Amino acid sequence: MTGKPGTVVQGGRAKAYRPLPEEDREAAFRAGVAAYDAGDFFAAHEFLEPAWMGTDDPAERDLHQGLIKLAAAYVHAVRGNPLGTAKNLRGARERLAAAATAADTRGLDVDALVRDVDARLERLRREPDVARVDPPPLHWRTP
Repeated sequence: MTGKPGTVVQGGRAKAYRPLPEEDREAAFRAGVAAYDAGDFFAAHEFLEPAWMGTDDPAERDLHQGLIKLAAAYVHAVRGNPLGTAKNLRGARERLAAAATAADTRGLDVDALVRDVDARLERLRREPDVARVDPPPLHWRTP
């Protein structure tokens, strides 16, 4: 069951907040990751959105929004839009870097992902008209 919709402040701006229980946010995260791993970046974006909007924890919001922006970058890449890819990769990097120090990253190695995003941004900087930059893999921390 979800709580009453509201807003939270993120990056100095009001953002939508629709409380969602932890188990539902976890399920949305896992579904988004599975879609990303399968190369269905649009579905990954859609699955991750309830996880992002379902918490008021800033670090958790940054993690989910970073992954949403990462997926959106590759929606643009598939469409052959390097400018949209780069813009969303920069947004993903910013959010993921903010989430990297969080106590709980759902097992995701966010530091490794930020490094991989940096490598793709560097390639786009060197080759701004490159048709496609492969998506970074998601790395997991071992317990």
